[in-house]
Amino acid sequence: MHWKSLSKEPLLKCRALHHIPGRMRIGCRAIRYLDGYEKELAEQINELIWIRQASISITTANILIYFDKDDISPELIISQMEEIIALFSIPAHQRERKEKNKLTVNERRLQEEPVGSLLRNVLVGAGTLAWAMLTQKGKAKGVSLLGRLLGFTSLTSISLSLPIIKSGFESLRDTGKPNADTLSSTAIFASLLSGNTISALTIIVLADTAELITAYSMNKTRSAIRDMLSTGEKYVWKVLDDDNLVKIPTNDLRVADHIVVHTGEIISVDGYVEKGSALVDESSITGEFMPREKKEKEQVFAGSIVKSGTIRVFAEKIKEDTAAARIIHMVEEATMYKAQVQNMADRFSAQLIPLNFALGTIVYLFTGSISRALNMLVIDYSCGIRLSTATALTAAISTGARNGILVKGSNYLEMLAETETLIFDKTGTLTEGNPEVKSVIPMAEDITEKELLSLAAAAEETSTHPIAHAILEKMKTRGWNIPKHCVVEVVVARGVKTQVKKDIIRVGNAKFMKENGIPLDSSADTVSRLMLRGENFVYVAKGNTLAGLIGIMDPLRENMKKSLNRLRNLKIDDIILLTGDVEQQAEVVASRMMFDRFESELLPEDKAKFALQLQSKGFRVAMIGDGINDAPALAYADVGIALGSKRTDLAMEAADIAIQSDDPLTIPALIMLSRSTMHIVRQNFATSIGVNSIGLVLGAMGVLPVFWGAFLHNMTTVAVVSNSLRLFFYNMNKPQLK
Repeated sequence: MHWKSLSKEPLLKCRALHHIPGRMRIGCRAIRYLDGYEKELAEQINELIWIRQASISITTANILIYFDKDDISPELIISQMEEIIALFSIPAHQRERKEKNKLTVNERRLQEEPVGSLLRNVLVGAGTLAWAMLTQKGKAKGVSLLGRLLGFTSLTSISLSLPIIKSGFESLRDTGKPNADTLSSTAIFASLLSGNTISALTIIVLADTAELITAYSMNKTRSAIRDMLSTGEKYVWKVLDDDNLVKIPTNDLRVADHIVVHTGEIISVDGYVEKGSALVDESSITGEFMPREKKEKEQVFAGSIVKSGTIRVFAEKIKEDTAAARIIHMVEEATMYKAQVQNMADRFSAQLIPLNFALGTIVYLFTGSISRALNMLVIDYSCGIRLSTATALTAAISTGARNGILVKGSNYLEMLAETETLIFDKTGTLTEGNPEVKSVIPMAEDITEKELLSLAAAAEETSTHPIAHAILEKMKTRGWNIPKHCVVEVVVARGVKTQVKKDIIRVGNAKFMKENGIPLDSSADTVSRLMLRGENFVYVAKGNTLAGLIGIMDPLRENMKKSLNRLRNLKIDDIILLTGDVEQQAEVVASRMMFDRFESELLPEDKAKFALQLQSKGFRVAMIGDGINDAPALAYADVGIALGSKRTDLAMEAADIAIQSDDPLTIPALIMLSRSTMHIVRQNFATSIGVNSIGLVLGAMGVLPVFWGAFLHNMTTVAVVSNSLRLFFYNMNKPQLK
């Protein structure tokens, strides 16, 4: 059975194609994209004890398995195969996207067209058109065909349309298929040969105007991304051979140069510290929000900021080779991540181009009118659909970048607009990721809150655990001093122990207390109250007596509840909480925030599997997280969103969209932006097809002259591209569109 029979199935969904006792053939679209992974896939399958033999066919996208136990259900077999194939989901997803994004025909890459050149062409073309219309040089009667091509306006038209002519020819040469430029080139030459240079110039000027708007929007997006991921200063202090400093443009830097970076300046190279030390903020590169001290021989990266101190840096990588520049380049050139609607627009346009040639031929054969036939060439669907779609998606990405949202490809905007399931991580995503002491509860008569907290701080002073950090922060805000204590002893997975004066102080969990003979019966009611409030807690013991409990909670992000309410209003059907916390803690948060469901005590790979299971059922899944433990799920989800300034570099790399803000309201605003973008794209489709269809009918009937046919078509293209530009002015704080 051919893989195309599975084309409507989700990528990772397995289906039994044939089944008899002891043998089953299983089909899965993902297998088609695992060429080169057959050996690893077979090894994973053969590890199942009930498998006798497995044969993998990449061509037909199925696996033929022979198994021993007749009592194994088909459902179990399919479930096991889905879990194994899911291990290879990343290469399968990447290859599927690459295949979907293969252009049906070759099109010019407008992002490579200089805006200045396009603007010059528009001005020259408009000037020539105005001159031709004023002097009536647009029509040539009684002139030979060669003469019509050698006139001033004709030569100007050909000169201005050289990129179009070249692109149209290369598409025919390389793919054997015409593209939009092939059609435009034919219409331009047909106009010139018929002696109507005004029509040719009109086609060129309005087409260049639409392309100028599109290229300008792409240029604005690149600038917005570069501003968001600022990679350095415009000038740097270079160290000369005599150790003197000279201020030079960053572009003049060379590998192996030595530069000095002062407090408040951005490092402009990747390299290592030669001399000095400084606190460096690397959050723009690594996502680590705490500045790190950088000493001699330690690495520094372009885009990081010296918060205090001065360092001399040896430049190992400069300009486009730096880590930050590679991130920008990855975003700018993410052509394999184009939105499917954009690819559909390209393919749809490519399929209609031959129709224009066919219509032109048919109209000429039936009417004998070159003018009517020419209208079939100057009026086409492709330009408006293709350019307006690219402009809309580019403008939306630019708007996101200006608001601190890095979208790594336009396809993620489209998928986000279609998302029906949202998965949230808890710690650092729903919560701030900074645990705070909420309750200090003495359990002994002679213990005060101050003494209880002070004893706990003494035991936790040298610890880097988040709970220790919360206790020490509480002491700091209260202005209390930590009492003198002996060496702290850490008992792994239990707690910490030290001595204050003559008393042994223990801080830890219930198991730690019980192992040291400390009774906890009196704390049962208090423990229950703390757990109902969603607080983690530690026991504090003084000698052999329970001194009290300290309740600690990671506070929810401000506006998180409001954000979830807005997501409900956006008709998000399923909002899920995934966390590594214990079940009771997860249940408290899920209940308070009104999640549809939750899963607790999950490892990172468990979160990824959960996302894959939802995808295998055909759901569009977005995952929102911030840390290393979220990275697998962020990578596996249809759209992975890294939220907040404290996100890690691994989460940033794995995510498809990175939000710099800590405000959860950015999430529904982003979804609204994606939906507004797709709404405008649909508007443009309808307008382009509707107006151009009317133009084709009127042109074929002879009602619409060639000049006005060209004007109608190209003005429609300018109109829909301009409609897309509205997204540049989209207010994410007060979204208006659906």
